[in-house]
Amino acid sequence: MSEADPVTIARDDRKTAAIAAQRARVSDDAQVIPRFAFARDVLRSPHVLQAGAGAEHVKVDNPDHTSVFFLDGELHRRRRTQLARYFTPKAIRDRHMVVMESSTAELLGELRASGRERLDLLSFRLACDVAAEIVGLTDSNPRHLATRILNTFNSLDPGDNKQRGGLLYALRSMYHTGRFWWQDIKPAMRARKGHEKEDVLSYMVAENYSRKAILIECMTYATAGMMTTREFIVMVAWHLFEKDELRAQYLAGDEAVQLAILDEILRLDPVATFVYRKPSENVASGGDVAHADQLYALDIRQANTDVEVTGPAPFALDPDRAKRQKIAGSWLSFGDGPHRCPGSQVALHETRIFIDKLLRLPGVRLANPPQVTWNERIMGYELHGAYVECDRG
Repeated sequence: MSEADPVTIARDDRKTAAIAAQRARVSDDAQVIPRFAFARDVLRSPHVLQAGAGAEHVKVDNPDHTSVFFLDGELHRRRRTQLARYFTPKAIRDRHMVVMESSTAELLGELRASGRERLDLLSFRLACDVAAEIVGLTDSNPRHLATRILNTFNSLDPGDNKQRGGLLYALRSMYHTGRFWWQDIKPAMRARKGHEKEDVLSYMVAENYSRKAILIECMTYATAGMMTTREFIVMVAWHLFEKDELRAQYLAGDEAVQLAILDEILRLDPVATFVYRKPSENVASGGDVAHADQLYALDIRQANTDVEVTGPAPFALDPDRAKRQKIAGSWLSFGDGPHRCPGSQVALHETRIFIDKLLRLPGVRLANPPQVTWNERIMGYELHGAYVECDRG
């Protein structure tokens, strides 16, 4: 890409910038950090506590039975170390890659047979299959599992504020959560008593986690791993179907090239918009200071397009950018520091495999692009209704 090209510099390849500008709002008591370096230093600081996403309502008096997402400090480090073996490159290569390949083959086989499928449903089923293998939810029908997780997630979204404290809302949430527990989690727990496997649920059963703790952890992985990966896969497909040159580069490239393209797409359209943190003591970053006990909203979108680190044309999709700017990883799209998303490499590889196979189908095309909506609870976009078509075979 020519850095001096005024057309390229002015180009904006973002798909969700408009809806984020309209709908993304921070808490009234939070200060926004938009700069990349400042946000990264705050995320990496050992003196910063997890905030937002309901963290203020979570009791950590029994930390062994609290989701790792809400822990901090030594407790968080120890738990992450215990769970890290499920997300290592070796685990991805030896165990999870098998599920990614087989699930992709099954889903794209259905697409070849029908000639037309909804992309968000295909991507969600793939994300469920992979996350279920990691968590250990493998003792129920995978299709029904995907439906129950989706229903449970949707039942937790209050939607209209008038329904937030209503009886109907509470009953609906209890019903779907109960079904998820009894039909998916409970059978998996029984299968692992005395017969441990290499998954998160086996670890929790062996450590005698409470039922509530197991349910919370399974829901955390479902939300973080399945829902966000669904959006990411659809977003990548949308970009590549519309950009012939980029699609050709993706299909001709090796794994490193493909991952660089995925990282750049995620830089422009990160699923998460804000990450909240609260310092326990002052955190200095260059000439900036994050003050103790102040709530901060780290603006991932602005940080990822901070011209100080992106170089020229921050809104243009340029797969060579990270290498040129010497940025490792996925910018701040998966967070950074102690709470960086543990499943980031899983999400990238399942997306890479699925998209590669999808784009090689005979006659494959995007029949209509997705509708972009906004989810207030997760403060991020959702993509629905995109249909892909291909030659039937």
